[in-house]
Amino acid sequence: MKTLENFEVVVIGAGPAGCAAATALAQLGRKVLVLEREKFPRYHIGESMIPFTYPPLERIGMIPRLRRSCFMKKYSVQFVAPSGRASQPFYFFNRYDRDTVAQSWQVLRSEFDQMMLENAREHGVEVWEESEVTELVQDVTGAYCGVRVDSREHGEVEVRATVTVDATGREAIAATRNAWRRGDPKLNKVAVWTYYEGAKRDPGIDEGGTTVAFVPDKGWFWYIPQHNNRVSVGVVADGKYLTRGGLKDPEAIFQREIGQNQWIQDHLSTGRVCDQYWLTAEYTFRSEYCADSGLVLVGDAVGFLDPVFSSGLMIALKTGVAAADAIHGALEAGDVSPARFAEYGRITRQSIENMRKLVYAFYDPNVSFKTVTEGRPDLADALTDCLSGDVNKDFSAMFEVFSRYTDIPEELPYGAPRPGPAERVAA
Repeated sequence: MKTLENFEVVVIGAGPAGCAAATALAQLGRKVLVLEREKFPRYHIGESMIPFTYPPLERIGMIPRLRRSCFMKKYSVQFVAPSGRASQPFYFFNRYDRDTVAQSWQVLRSEFDQMMLENAREHGVEVWEESEVTELVQDVTGAYCGVRVDSREHGEVEVRATVTVDATGREAIAATRNAWRRGDPKLNKVAVWTYYEGAKRDPGIDEGGTTVAFVPDKGWFWYIPQHNNRVSVGVVADGKYLTRGGLKDPEAIFQREIGQNQWIQDHLSTGRVCDQYWLTAEYTFRSEYCADSGLVLVGDAVGFLDPVFSSGLMIALKTGVAAADAIHGALEAGDVSPARFAEYGRITRQSIENMRKLVYAFYDPNVSFKTVTEGRPDLADALTDCLSGDVNKDFSAMFEVFSRYTDIPEELPYGAPRPGPAERVAA
């Protein structure tokens, strides 16, 4: 097996988190290799951007590409009761700048991820597609120092690098192989989804808005208009609810749930299914650690949260860029020990925990965001910020009010860097 030592950082996975980290590092002058198991473009779920995806996208030079794209512009989100009664659209530009943060996109991930990969290459990142990482390499001290990869083009290679970035998504290679993966006490939902052509869209500026449409027992549909006359539509709920009556087939589950919300039933009535039915379960998890010596986890590899507020792309991009800054600082200092990534871990944990608390509140039938903000108008801005992805703030006053209606969860004790050997011995 040949060995390469040309790179300072090797990134496993070319999704949004991996490409964000790689591009930001290349902008800082670092030599980066991205290893991607598949050949792009490839299918992926997770298509709706919330407002605060804008800053990391701007940082890595993606905004001009997005403005030139065919992706649907997204200015709002609305909520729909099972009866079909829709709220007024919530427009992001009522709080944020209309030309920047307040206008996001509904993306087709195969196209968006391809754009991210091309952007990384243009910034000087080397990319190997169809290259599967078979092993995370550690030195005699236990520090991570690269990977072994089986590449269609390059063969079997050991790539040495000072820092390895795990951006492998829900596969979460580092957390899975090290037994760091931890579930959430309650957020274990099931999702079934597909795509329609010719389904209805709301007029004008609302054409690209996201709709969250409720079904009984706090389940919900997403309805995400895309370009090329397609709509991404899926239902998320507890598995016991979706499989009631012994129903197991994803198509049968999906078609039954359409009848549980009149707005969804009406909007899909003019369309036809144009893709397979997809299913996934046990959404929410966290890695016990965000980093180890020479290793940093980003995006879904560090944690995945229930998708009700479309936080996935925001967390992926935000953690990618934040990790790049932490890695650059560690390389500058000549020290890639876990302690160098403590601030990165704090930021990441705060992002996920603030959004997680809001997700818990959403799923409690005793909670209504409208009721809370009508009773406490001073909380409207804080709620807007959290829902929009401006999550690295102190929301304790808002969650104290929510705690009067529901049990706000304690923060999970996960997400810091792994303690070093001396700290582990002391513990």
